[in-house]
Amino acid sequence: MIGAKLAKYRAVGVITLRHQLAYMTDFLLRSVFLLLILFIFVQLWSAAYAGTGEPVVAGFTLKQIVWYLVFTEALTMAFPHLCLRVEDEIKQGDIAIRLVRPLSYIGYHYMAFLGEAALRFVVHLAAGSAIAWCFVGPPAFVAGWAGLLALSAGAMTVAFLLNVTVALCAFWVEETRGLEFVLQKLQFTVGGMLLPIDMMPDWLQRVCAWLPFQAVLYMPARTAVDFAGSPLARFLAVQAAWTLALAVLAVFIYRRGVRRLHVNGG
Repeated sequence: MIGAKLAKYRAVGVITLRHQLAYMTDFLLRSVFLLLILFIFVQLWSAAYAGTGEPVVAGFTLKQIVWYLVFTEALTMAFPHLCLRVEDEIKQGDIAIRLVRPLSYIGYHYMAFLGEAALRFVVHLAAGSAIAWCFVGPPAFVAGWAGLLALSAGAMTVAFLLNVTVALCAFWVEETRGLEFVLQKLQFTVGGMLLPIDMMPDWLQRVCAWLPFQAVLYMPARTAVDFAGSPLARFLAVQAAWTLALAVLAVFIYRRGVRRLHVNGG
């Protein structure tokens, strides 16, 4: 029985992956945008390091910073716009069809999210690696790739739970794009996408340590570029803790939302 249920969710992920493979042109266009972003960041960080005259800043060399940005950008651009999908399902009434299917609503979207995010991540990582290789050379941290893979699944799971928590607010407000915008900007800043948390002021580092955003971008990228100096076991534990906490929150919001939908006859 459990095996049959797992097979259903696995099928959702596989179908989503195959569906995305039919739109490789879109991925290539996004990759061009990624290359432009990374080119600008490479120039900015090169100027910053040249201005300081120091080869290492806050424990990062220029090569590590560039590759760090490759990993954070690849992860960021991998995540689908879940809020828009859930919002449309609720507005158009398609959620009624989702709810009667023999699949968990959150579980269905989770597997679809993973299937699409995994493919996007691989494509964007390959594109970003190409430009980083050209400007700063090949990565000198082979072991870090294993750490990146180990933390990427947890990063995508935490990212999904953050997004689905915001998306499920559509049961009440319908328009969740503003909330999604705030979530994205928090990931860009205190999540460590644009700047490693190690380079932030001490007080801000302490704040970031209590937020889930570091588990999405900072931890995988930091481990990738500095595997020896990163506490992999602690990072995995933090991801697991936030996964559990956010899963409980998402289920709570979902149940309240479905109850409200039934009461209002939606």
